[in-house]
Amino acid sequence: MLFKRPNSRFWWCTFIAPNGDRIQQSTRTVDRALAQEFTDKLRVQYWRTTRLGEKPRRTWKEAAVRWSRETSRKSVVNDLGHIHWLDQFLGSLYLDQVTREVIDQITEAKVNTGVKPATVNRLLELVRVILNTAVKHWEWIDRAPHVRMLKDPARRIRWLTREEANLLLSNLPHHTRAMARFSLATGLRETNVTRLQWSQVDLERRAAWIHADQSKTGRPIGIPLNREAIVLLRGEVGKHSKYVFTFNGKPIKRANTKVWRRALEQSGIANFRWHDLRHTWASWHVQGGTPMHVLQELGGWSDIRMVQRYAHLAPEHLSPYAETLCELEPVTTFLTTQGLGKQKSSYPF
Repeated sequence: MLFKRPNSRFWWCTFIAPNGDRIQQSTRTVDRALAQEFTDKLRVQYWRTTRLGEKPRRTWKEAAVRWSRETSRKSVVNDLGHIHWLDQFLGSLYLDQVTREVIDQITEAKVNTGVKPATVNRLLELVRVILNTAVKHWEWIDRAPHVRMLKDPARRIRWLTREEANLLLSNLPHHTRAMARFSLATGLRETNVTRLQWSQVDLERRAAWIHADQSKTGRPIGIPLNREAIVLLRGEVGKHSKYVFTFNGKPIKRANTKVWRRALEQSGIANFRWHDLRHTWASWHVQGGTPMHVLQELGGWSDIRMVQRYAHLAPEHLSPYAETLCELEPVTTFLTTQGLGKQKSSYPF
């Protein structure tokens, strides 16, 4: 049966499926003939699913709702915003209708909004994750189309020298300075510092930990506390019963505030975010000789490629290999006292 809802311009259909379920959904058309055709095909689909055991046809909306319900990603709030934006392209489609051509249309439309390639890629990555989950975990579809990412130019890692860091710290008020110093001592992300609780700290064992639901990777992280971190934490003892870092007796929600930005300006430091304190911590570690696999564990990175971004800051381990060329005949033999026409190269190529 076809009908129209008071606030909808589309025809809706309703019928009883062979398994006894009542089906009611929009046909997404204002044409009654097309709506009837849609309903007839839907009836056949449910009959084949029930009587012949065929896999039911799932919609993008069903997949998006289930994924948002089951995901543990910390970026779920931003993801829901992306899903809402995608509804104009995917909201009326079945999963098997989400083709490479549709994804290319989404890419073009998002690029035309003027956002950066990284923002477009975050949107596309969400589409890819949901489609791949529908294939591998739910078995709703047999295959997913390839989602081609935009080329995102690599950005330079922004970090501070120790002199710059000391200058910045001197221009920060006490509560912000304590958090910044703790970030430089541990490499923790902003929210892991601002929301750190005393229940996550053991001063005797000189350790702290980030729970899985607080971690960007969804895995717990153990943090060894160095002398700097221990001194900072002891300075905060007794100020609040639950949270480590506070201001006027209240927990701090954000560290990247006007006070932070004013201190950057006073220090003459441009193009620097709070998260770059983590980059600074990692850069100092690499320059100090910390092995890459150790830094990966310290920083809680799941992918070694995230750590290799800092490798160029400490090329000293390559020096013995560079020196092997010096075992060849001295380069001065390239020169000859016989004149320019009798030059001889000491290299075998």
